Amino acid sequence: MITLTGRTLTKTVESQIGKSLLQLAQGASVDWQYNCSRGTCAKCRCIVLEGAERLSEVNDAEWDRLGPEELEAGYRLGCQATVVKEGEITAKNKTYF
Repeated sequence: MITLTGRTLTKTVESQIGKSLLQLAQGASVDWQYNCSRGTCAKCRCIVLEGAERLSEVNDAEWDRLGPEELEAGYRLGCQATVVKEGEITAKNKTYF
């Protein structure tokens, strides 16, 4: 199960391999902020509180947008972080704005 917290809503959804956190949030009508869904705006920035090991590796778009300190602290871009393994994941949308 994946628990996603947007601006005002929190929902738990079924894990889906290959789907990004942003796609899962959109599918569950969670008010997860985003603009581009390509990794350039960073509006979908989130903190992964649980299950980071079940997500794809950090990619170039994330290295370009998020600082090393943010990545180390567990921040990801919701549009780039995709589910690669079943299990519990908890993420909260933490945009800069």
